[in-house]
Parts: sequence; structure tokens; C-alpha cells
Amino acid sequence: MGTITDDPSLREKRFVFSDRHDAGTKLGALIRSRPALANPVVLAIPAGGVPVGVEVALALGAPFSLAVVRKVQVPGNTEAGFGAVTWDGRVLINGRLRAALGLSQVAVDVAVAATRRNVVERIARYTAGRPFPSLANTSVILTDDGLASGFTMLAALESVRALHPARIVVAVPTASASSAELVARQADELVCLNIRSSARFAVAEAYERWYDLDDREVMSELARV
Repeated sequence: MGTITDDPSLREKRFVFSDRHDAGTKLGALIRSRPALANPVVLAIPAGGVPVGVEVALALGAPFSLAVVRKVQVPGNTEAGFGAVTWDGRVLINGRLRAALGLSQVAVDVAVAATRRNVVERIARYTAGRPFPSLANTSVILTDDGLASGFTMLAALESVRALHPARIVVAVPTASASSAELVARQADELVCLNIRSSARFAVAEAYERWYDLDDREVMSELARV
């Protein structure tokens, strides 16, 4: 299990960041205060992870790219997911949740196919044909705006690990205590400013200003790095 680094002064607190930029700036400062990572590369999960990742990359002077991952939506519920699909086509299904939902193989296949299409569309929209960076012998900093279940990040970790980086650091502004432990088992290190152990956790409750980013805002962020 990787180590977990947090900010003790922010434990269990809500609304500790003004917005994603503020969170990314503070996250970048924490990472900079620690021993330097060799050959760092920042990968952000869009859309919410992009402004966070951009601020981290700028703080470290590190190359920046996207790790496009999308949750596989529960049929009829756009907010909930039972798995994830990554940029390289990898599919990770939460078998326990799938069983609890009683989803048939047909329903799973339909949901996964829709998610695959969405991932392909996002890659085309956001990367403009730029190739995915080589991660061999790098220190990957994989970031998002927070971890709720942590399942999307687990899928991203599997795909990144297959590319043989020297080290993987998951860096997020906020996380539930359970997801922090889950993700830390698969990463070399988890850096998270705000960890909360409340029974009902929402990423949005770490932010004073929270909203879904649209494509225009994502493209504006990408132009900064």
C-alpha cells in the first residue's frame, strides 16, 4: 500500500477551497514542498480534474496531458456509475455493485459500448490528435478534482501502470477516507489535502464554487499548458 499524505488542518472540513484553481494551486504547493519527483508528468482526468492538474503542472514545471476516463453509467441514472472505461480501451467493472443492481450482461455491454464512444469522442475533442506521452521511467502525477468511490481513479491507475512509469502519485484535493485507502493500495503514494470520513461524502462539498465544466472551459484550460 502506498503512503497517504494529507493536510491535518483540513481533515473532516467542508468548503475548504474556493474553486478548482485554488485547490490545484494548494495541491501543487504541497507536492513542491516534498522531495522532488524524477521526471514528473501530470495527467488529469477531464473534465473536473483539468483545472486542478493544470495548476499542479504549472507549479512543478511539468509536462501535462489528459487521462480520459469515463464512468460506466447505471442505466437510468446519469449520476451513478458501476465501472469505468479508460483512454486505452480498458474496462473495469465493479462486480459487487453490478450484482447488487441486478444488471444483465446485455445491459452491461450496452452501457460499456456507450461509454467507449464517449471516451473516443472526448479524446478527439480535447487532444486534437496529439499522441499520449511516453510514461516509461517517469513519475506520473495522476489527478482529479476529488475521489468519491475512487473507482474511476482505479481504472486510470491500471492503464497508467501498464505503461511502466517509475512511480505513480495520485494527487487530489479531496477524498473520502474509504476511497483514499482504496486508491492508495494501488498507487505508490496518495497526496490529498482534505480527507473526510463522514458517511455521506460529496466531492462538491470541498468547494465553495462548484459546477460542471463545459468543453469551452476545458479547452481554455488546456491552452494554458
